[in-house]
Order: sequence, then C-alpha cells, then structure tokens
Amino acid sequence: MSRILVFQHVAAEPLGTLDPLIRQRGHRVKFVNFERQPEAKPRLDRYKGLIVLGGPMNVEDRDARPHLQTEIAAIREALAQGKPVLGICLGAQLLAHALGGEVRRHHVSEIGWYDLATTAAGRSDPVFAPLGDIAPIFQWHGYTFSLPAGVAHLARTDTCENQAFRHGDNAYGFQFHLEMDKPLIERWLNLPNYRDELIAAGLGRNADSIRADTFARIEAMQGRAHAVFNNFLDLIGTPARRRRFAAA
Repeated sequence: MSRILVFQHVAAEPLGTLDPLIRQRGHRVKFVNFERQPEAKPRLDRYKGLIVLGGPMNVEDRDARPHLQTEIAAIREALAQGKPVLGICLGAQLLAHALGGEVRRHHVSEIGWYDLATTAAGRSDPVFAPLGDIAPIFQWHGYTFSLPAGVAHLARTDTCENQAFRHGDNAYGFQFHLEMDKPLIERWLNLPNYRDELIAAGLGRNADSIRADTFARIEAMQGRAHAVFNNFLDLIGTPARRRRFAAA
C-alpha cells in the first residue's frame, strides 16, 4: 500500500475532494499540520508522493514561520528522489521557489471563479489534459510566481499568467483550488480573515455573488478536477516501478 505525505497549514484548507479519491485507491495518508506542529521535520523516505496544500501565509514569511523553509527542503528532497509532488496555491508557490522561481505579491488578487485557459502544453499534458481548452476554476490568492527554468507552462487566466506548471514528468504546481466543494467554499466565505481579505481585494464581488457563481460552476469544475487528480494519483508509485524496470 502506498503512503502519501500531505503538508497542511491551517485546518480550513484540507485536501477537499482529493481526500476521498486518495482513500478510494487504498493509499494511506500522513498529514503534517504545521499549524499544530511547526517544529515538525518530516522525511520523505517512507512515502511515495508529496502533496503540499494552501494556506494564508506566504513564502516571504520564512523568517517568522521557519516551517516554510522545512517544507522547501522537503520538496527538494522529494524532487531529488523522483517522487510525485503536487503543490496547491501556497504549495505551488513553495514548489516554484524550491525550483528557483520568484514568488511575489501579484498586482491583483484572484478570489472567486475564473476561466482557466490551458496552453498547448497543458492540453497535451497526461495529468492536466482533462481541463480542456477553458475550464471554470476557483481561486483565492494574492501572490504569484515566476516560472522556474525548464518547467512546462500549463495554464493562465486573464488576470494572472502563471497558473500551473509541470517540472519533469511528475511534479505539478496549481495556483488555483481544484479541490473545492460547496461546503468548503462556504466555510471560507464565513471565516472572518478570509471575508476581510475578500473585502480588501476590492474585486467588485462579495460572498453572495461567489455563492451564486459556485452554484452555477462547481459541478463542471469537480468533474474535471476528479479526472486531473486521478491522473496525478496514477503517478504515485511510478518511481519504484521505474527502478525495477531499470534494474531488469
């Protein structure tokens, strides 16, 4: 049975719809919640893959939150071991930083629903392709990243160029939140700090308009999200099979 290591930063940002997909496949999940265990020093040796979730902090907070540097080191360790890595929102920014990209505040926040446009590389990517040409996706971020050298650029929106990338053949960064469902979106809309961030962003939308968009768009996103996540989960365990093939 494969074991997957998951880095979580706050209780409000879990695996979401990715969680049942992982468990249905029989994978075991080990969570490291850095909000509760900021001094944790996880190692990758016992795990077949790494998933790094989102959070309200940023890569530039490394001095105040030393666990971010721990995570960057762990991501690099996973990459060096050839293990599949998936970074979501903050996780994508940490992955980009680990690969040499720059993470910085974006000129405009993206909160709510946006149309994601895939690149030619995204449309042909074995994990990302189910999103098609244009896909509705849920966003909640105020930072962005530059593309590290050598990665494949997979998607953009009208307001943020770098939305997704692939490093090698099994490490992915998604700036957006494919893992969302209606209850989780509602949870975010009711959290005071998230609600304040939405108001401060000045995007001309509020909780009610995001709820209305969610009702109209969540089903289309979830169907595609399941296909993307299942494609990523197909990669779990791949390095071990490759080693056996090479040894043969």
